[in-house]
Amino acid sequence: MKNRDLFAEPEETPINVIDYDGTVEYHGVLIPFDQANRYFDTLLTKIQWQSDQANIFGKQIFTKRKVAWYGDKPFSYTYSNSSKVALPWINELLELKKRVEDKTGHYFNSCLLNLYHNGDEGMAWHSDGEKDLLKNGAIGSLSLGAERKFSFKHKRCQETLSVFLQHGSLLVMKGETQSHWLHRLPPTKKVDSPRINLTFRTIDADNGF
Repeated sequence: MKNRDLFAEPEETPINVIDYDGTVEYHGVLIPFDQANRYFDTLLTKIQWQSDQANIFGKQIFTKRKVAWYGDKPFSYTYSNSSKVALPWINELLELKKRVEDKTGHYFNSCLLNLYHNGDEGMAWHSDGEKDLLKNGAIGSLSLGAERKFSFKHKRCQETLSVFLQHGSLLVMKGETQSHWLHRLPPTKKVDSPRINLTFRTIDADNGF
């Protein structure tokens, strides 16, 4: 596995994380430390967190990880055989959405948030290629809280690489990334503090709205 030590990289951003079959850019810290702390504390209390659900082989599974889904409209979003309806934005999410849009030049109409209470909680290999999402659209992933490793694996050649996502940092996946690469948040015993991940997305305009 290839681990990119972003602290050893030149300060110029964005850094290209993958070199082929898609585009993943790491922009480094977007939200300064004190602001990131305030946003983290606010989202921890104001977001309507719920345990995530997945329907696996007909059995309903509930995760320790908490999730929430917000958007411009009550968009329906289905993944892992479970559907969610978007809640109205809160001001803090709109502020962060604008920061991400200004940085990337991409517009987003929704956000899936994940709350990982500690390093025991992670996410298995998957790609965000659901039919509800704009095909080859950008996903802006903003990290608040504990620094965690984030890994990619090519679907065909099985090449793997990892980056470490800092408090307040932004990672952008776009182009054909979801078609060719899987990604995951591996569990770790080295982290005992929580992390909030905001993934700003674009629901396809033809999705019934």
